[in-house]
This record gives sequence, C-alpha cells and structure tokens, in this order.
Amino acid sequence: MRALFVAGAHTDIGKTWAACALLRAARAKGLSVAALKPAVSGIDPADWSQSDPGRLLAAMGRELTDAALDEIAPLRFAAALSPPMAARLEGVDLKIARLVEFCRAGLAASHADLMLVEGAGGVMSPMAEDGTCLDLMAALAVPAVLVGGSYLGSISHTLTALETLRGRGLAVEAVIVSQSADPGAPDFAQTVESVARFAGDVRVVAAARDESGWAAGLV
Repeated sequence: MRALFVAGAHTDIGKTWAACALLRAARAKGLSVAALKPAVSGIDPADWSQSDPGRLLAAMGRELTDAALDEIAPLRFAAALSPPMAARLEGVDLKIARLVEFCRAGLAASHADLMLVEGAGGVMSPMAEDGTCLDLMAALAVPAVLVGGSYLGSISHTLTALETLRGRGLAVEAVIVSQSADPGAPDFAQTVESVARFAGDVRVVAAARDESGWAAGLV
C-alpha cells in the first residue's frame, strides 16, 4: 500500500479537490483506493454530500451512506471553525491521540493500493486541543502532498509550509499549486515557476483550475 497525507499551505486551498483528483486518477489506472478525513468541521449532518468526506467517498466510487461516512470521518462538527474549536462547542474534548489512533488503525487495516489521509486547514492549523495538523503528520510519518494556491501571497505561504514540513523531517512527495479562481490573481504559470525555483528537489505540479490530468503523474 502507498499512503500519502494531503496537507494544505493555507485554509480552503483545494486539498479535497486535489485528493479527489488523485483518487480518481488512481482508479482510472485500475488501482484500489481509500481515504480518511480524521476530523472535519462545518458539516451539515442532514446534507453532507458536498462536504469534504462526501466528495472523497464519491471520488472513491463509494455509496454515500452514513455508515461509509462514519468509516472515513467519524469526528464531525457543525461549526465552520478549526476542529478543536468546533468540537468544544459540542462538548467534545478533541485530543490529538484520538486522531492518531484512528488514522493508524485505518492505515494498518487498509488493503488499498493508494490510501490518502486529508488534514484540516493548513499545516499549522489546530487539529486538536493539543496538536496541529503538523503534529498529526509527524505521528503518522507518511509522505506528504502539499497543496498550495496561486493567490497573491501564496508563494510565501507554500514555501513556508514546505520548510515547516522539512523541519520536522517529513518526506514531501510533491507540491501541488492549485490555480486560484480569482481573475485578479497573479499569473498562474509564473507562480508555479516561482514555487519550483525555491522548492529544491521537491516536485512541483501545476494544477490548473477545472483540470485534473496532472493527477495521473502522481499515482
């Protein structure tokens, strides 16, 4: 099994979109796939089909049932806040050990050719009361795919996140630069080139908006 952790350089950067593209590309190659979303906030329990775990299930070709949702994303909270803040509003004391245990169990039990774990927010976003997304990644120690954007300021955000991952000794499989929907964003090609210039030996992939052909080269 090949496992990857899909992390973001910023919040709402396109992690789930990138993860879904990777899952679909792997399936197109005849590979079996699985995914975990250990904690998710801002989810409507009555209508979750377009939520992050709902989209992941669809990309895996799985039926969108409550049982399937519980399997890949058991910790779900309504408020659109960081997972620990949203959990606190519901009386849940969310600890990093719980997320690590869930992910390790899922990774150990999976027989999929490709297994993705998707974080929440950016690399340094809180995932629990006592840990960030980075802490979860370090505990799992699987290679990362870092998703950055192309908005103004995204180059710094992406390279800072990359250096943060390297500083914790984490392997980075690739950096995916996701094209911004803002028509006023800096030139996409130049943004990708700038990230690649400073990313060292890490592969940098241009993920143009509404295109997913790039994913085939990563699975």
